[in-house]
Amino acid sequence: MDTVGRVVETGAEARRYASMPAQLPEGTLVELFFQAADEHDKPDAYLRQTPGGWEPVSHREALEQVHAIAKGLATIGLARGDRIGILSENRLEWALADFALMCSGAISVPVYPTLPHDQVAGVLAHAETRFCFASTTEQVTKLLRAKDSLPTLERIIAFEPIAADNGAVISLAELMERGRAQPGTETEFRVAAAATKPDDLLTLIYTSGTTGKPKGVMLTHNNVYTNVLASQPRFPVAAFDVALSFLTLSHVFQRMVDYAMYASGATIAHLGDIDQVSKAFLDVRPTLAVAVPRVYEKLYARVLAAPGIKGRIARWARTVSLDWAEQKAHGRPIGSSLAFRHRVADKLVFSKLRDRLGGRIRFFISGGAPLNPQLAYFFMGAGIKILEGYGLTETSPVTNVNPPDAIRIGTVGTPIDGTEIRIADDGEILIRGPQIMRGYYKDPDATRKVIDEEGWFATGDIGDLDADGYLRITDRKKDLLVTAGGKNIAPQPVESVIKTSRFVTEAVMLGDRRPYPIVLIVPNFQQLEQWAVKNGIPAGDRVQLAADPRVRAMFEAEVARKTVELARFERPKKVLPLERELSLERQEVTPSLKVRRRIVEEHFRDRIEALYAETAPEAEDGT
Repeated sequence: MDTVGRVVETGAEARRYASMPAQLPEGTLVELFFQAADEHDKPDAYLRQTPGGWEPVSHREALEQVHAIAKGLATIGLARGDRIGILSENRLEWALADFALMCSGAISVPVYPTLPHDQVAGVLAHAETRFCFASTTEQVTKLLRAKDSLPTLERIIAFEPIAADNGAVISLAELMERGRAQPGTETEFRVAAAATKPDDLLTLIYTSGTTGKPKGVMLTHNNVYTNVLASQPRFPVAAFDVALSFLTLSHVFQRMVDYAMYASGATIAHLGDIDQVSKAFLDVRPTLAVAVPRVYEKLYARVLAAPGIKGRIARWARTVSLDWAEQKAHGRPIGSSLAFRHRVADKLVFSKLRDRLGGRIRFFISGGAPLNPQLAYFFMGAGIKILEGYGLTETSPVTNVNPPDAIRIGTVGTPIDGTEIRIADDGEILIRGPQIMRGYYKDPDATRKVIDEEGWFATGDIGDLDADGYLRITDRKKDLLVTAGGKNIAPQPVESVIKTSRFVTEAVMLGDRRPYPIVLIVPNFQQLEQWAVKNGIPAGDRVQLAADPRVRAMFEAEVARKTVELARFERPKKVLPLERELSLERQEVTPSLKVRRRIVEEHFRDRIEALYAETAPEAEDGT
């Protein structure tokens, strides 16, 4: 397959190995920063969100501010190799601070702004950070509260004006003024920044830790630089594009894509509050955006949740969309009847959905978790292209992306340039390429466990390759459920199917070493309460509502309907509705919203045991 990759072996072996051969030039993010500013030099490199709306910031303004921040950092003693934290929501200052650190030879340590103070302290203490950027009073307060456990933390740099605390806090504005007062031209700044080498450490990114304590992933400039170069052919981006950046920049996925957008000259609009994302789509009218499957699931559920006749039309349009997209995806001709129904559905439903997204979306990039194929077909049929990809923090992050002109729904695409994929005997996906991390910070033993002597990185994910090198992810290796009857069940695909119900916000499948699988459901309470009122069930108290046997029976019927096409042993035999959402504070989800399955199971253990203690369903196929 010359156009999207190369499968080296033939026959059965073709499904074990695929590569995209390319010799990628080495480089740094410092080079990328200056080259893009010089090449594009736009009046709207960025859009800054203000109380009065979105204001443009030019490349020249951004470059001047990065220079000022870098010189300001030098006045408080920043040295090459220092680890510097960034504790902030998405905003322009995040990007400017990041570029200033890399131009100064420092190592950024991004921290999720949703973390509580003790977890923030754990990351910064392990990284031995000297300074930390913080966005708001709330984030500064976290750092001050944790300061006694942060012996290396000398200064806090606040993006917003805040009262100083005994000299520990300085505002970004003051830091920049100090920098501007220092001698040094832009030319001298560029020359000094060019001392950064491709193999220099760029960042420490602490993993979410779904199965254990977070580890600091060491990514070099070249890791990320080559990942940008290799990903760009899969992201058809131009200088006229506007990208809405709303996934947290603390996660490598949004951050790397932002670098790629910046390098391509696209305008980047940072949104700090994801609750405002619907309004931001209308205000910014982006042409592209990055999102995780949960965003698409919510958008899909919102379309289907319309009341009355609108809801019936939306559900009819969904069927039309799925039929049309499946025909299109498999290269089959669209019959006249289906084409007519699709035009009607587009006018009544799909065009309005696209309008909600600002009316200009050319494509989305999806990653972070597998996207349910039904959702992918629906959005394809609705005229919204989604380029699903794959990667991990340890791979900088992208390893695979669906080519825009050759999308295969249900896969994460073929390897990007310079990347090799191998499937181990147990089904684990192994990756080799220039994007593989240097290792885990201060943890050589953990590094040796995941990177072998030949440079293959063990992802912990299970998957397979088709004959053309397209990769399909089936589950996390450690998440596989093995029932007491010996059946192996990959829970993520089952959960993904269940979450297409308009009544379901989250689904957590359990059943490891149990006689059969069950599923915990976090309801979409808006939809559930409307259903309850119609069925004469009190809807005021969520604890009572979730515990009502009629509600549980409804969810069991809904789960059975959604999973009817799965193997019998994969279908959850019982359902437990929960009265609340899963919580970051309770450590039930990671900052990137991945479910910590074992912690959820522990928190609801009594109810789970009671569910299993009920009359057992009839055994099926040894389960």
